Amino acid sequence: MKTFYEKYLKNSFCFCLAWAFLLNLLIETLARKGFNGILWMLESPVVFFYNCLIIFATLVIATLFQRRVFFITLITTLWMAIGITNGIILMNRLTPFTMKDLTAMTDGLTILTNYFTIAQLIGIGIGIIAVFVAFVVLWFKAPKKKDKVNWKRNVTAAVLVIALTFSATFGLIQVGVLSTFFGSLPYAYNDYGVPYCFINTWLNTGISKPAGYSEDAVKALFDKEDLNKDGNMELVKKDVDQEYPNILFLQLESFVDPTLFTNIKLSKDPIPYFRSLMEDYSSGDLTVPACGAGTANTEFEVMTGLSVKFFGPGEYPFKAVLKDITAESIATDLKSMGYGTHAIHNHRGMFYNRHIVFDNIGYDTFTCLEYMSDVPKTPKNWAKDSILTEQITMAMDSTKAHDYIYTISVQGHGKYPSEEVIKNPVIKVTDAPSEETKWQYEYYVNQIYEMDQFVKDLTETLSEYDEDVVLVMYGDHIPALDVTEDSYAAKDLYTTQYVIWNNFGMEKEEQDLATYQLAAEVFDRLGIHTGTTVTYHQKTDHDSKDYLDNLKLLGYDMMYGQNYIYGGENPFEKAGMRMGIKEIKIDSVVNIGGKYYIKGQNFTEKSKVTLDEEPLKTIYLGPSLLGLLEEVDPERAKDMKVSQIDTSNKEIISTTE
Repeated sequence: MKTFYEKYLKNSFCFCLAWAFLLNLLIETLARKGFNGILWMLESPVVFFYNCLIIFATLVIATLFQRRVFFITLITTLWMAIGITNGIILMNRLTPFTMKDLTAMTDGLTILTNYFTIAQLIGIGIGIIAVFVAFVVLWFKAPKKKDKVNWKRNVTAAVLVIALTFSATFGLIQVGVLSTFFGSLPYAYNDYGVPYCFINTWLNTGISKPAGYSEDAVKALFDKEDLNKDGNMELVKKDVDQEYPNILFLQLESFVDPTLFTNIKLSKDPIPYFRSLMEDYSSGDLTVPACGAGTANTEFEVMTGLSVKFFGPGEYPFKAVLKDITAESIATDLKSMGYGTHAIHNHRGMFYNRHIVFDNIGYDTFTCLEYMSDVPKTPKNWAKDSILTEQITMAMDSTKAHDYIYTISVQGHGKYPSEEVIKNPVIKVTDAPSEETKWQYEYYVNQIYEMDQFVKDLTETLSEYDEDVVLVMYGDHIPALDVTEDSYAAKDLYTTQYVIWNNFGMEKEEQDLATYQLAAEVFDRLGIHTGTTVTYHQKTDHDSKDYLDNLKLLGYDMMYGQNYIYGGENPFEKAGMRMGIKEIKIDSVVNIGGKYYIKGQNFTEKSKVTLDEEPLKTIYLGPSLLGLLEEVDPERAKDMKVSQIDTSNKEIISTTE
């Protein structure tokens, strides 16, 4: 061993190569659980050693410094952080760790307590601090190379290694061993390795410019009658004399048919009502873009008619392009027809930038958790969906016109506890591979059962509504359980179920759809043909070979290109969206015994008195009364306002006088 070390590993380049092999083996083992990293190396040696080359190309940079031990340790720590984080994430969801997760870190931090105990979070914090301290010590204590760096040799070698890595990447893509398109992130990480895929999620963003992109190519996707006299897409009501129903979309968190899980047995059906709806109304399988997580991408596809597969792997358009631009959606389409447009979500309004994005894509109002009162919670502290029936009917009653409402539920969200939490559950898991699995599934199916009861309550309420209503319901993705294709008797792990309920006798049709096709299909059945992607989906054969390529071309033009379809400029403006259906008002500020009380309307538990945009200590005494728990200069009392405060990061969402 000593001879081997002296001959090979003492050389920095040889050491980095051997170290890259061990790092990659460990990273892939963490991603695959157990010793599957070794098995994958044996099954896919070319891809395995290519990923070793990626790590090696980063480690050789350390040879350019005299503090090689420090920089090798630093680079090693970064790779191990990726590997360990990916392993932890895969224990809590089915989608692996991506660079986009770092951009969503602020959102992720707000729900950490739903996944980790306080003790675990303290341990993680201590670990991070310890690593930082260790690096400070290492900088001063680690041995330095005594002789000078051989710049000519080391730079040449480093450049050659990096060039070889780029050449190998290009070559392996050309021969089909690697791919830049990830139809499924979990499968891609398994097929192409963690280092390659993680870097791809960093470098590959947005919609790449399609070959042949031009004004003629974009407008050739439509017939002349689809465009106005200037040859541009214009959002107008096509059938001016036709009456349309209220249109409601209900996206159910982690909602799938639990009887499709083949690894467990249940005491009874958790979704009897939803199943009866599938038998009586139009329904089918729904192909969604997310697996175990990624709710916002399902929303994006339904709302825009575009596929997130056109974007970089693991990318969230809500966290990227739609945060910065205004764009067309089914909200803008229906608004052009006179609809009131509303979004409802019983979770944080700032999560996934919804409070910004929904304004950018045409919603008149957005009612989130901070604007709801007396919200019941699950044992894992997620809002229960029963609160949504009232919120939906309030939105419908808020306008004289017909309404479009997109509701996002949250009750079925993980993490699902691996110990018994629910005593005397309605649904019991009677058989499971392990005790831990039993409790996880038992918790999940009982949340799904309550969601099924919510759906029943909602449809019964809407059935008595004196206007026509169509309600499209579907699961956003499968739950973040240890689900495999062998244990889920559906087409694949990207399959949920949908049903189109209505109170006016629509004809029942059975059809499997993708989420980006869903709105256009529903609109077609209702006789609505307004909207750019709506028109494209309705007029184009979904089985044609150019169907998705041309949809990508259209999506690029609408969000990144020259807006040729609109005549060369973006015609959309911010909607001026109001947060909450009910207006929050201050009626008076009174001083009783030296204490200030604010009387008003529609306060919630997240209402805080603010002064100069700074929240003051406030006690919620009811929907019409807040109490101030700190002293204020009497001269400034008239300047106090009421703000709705974000549930987690304590930022102000909106303020009323």
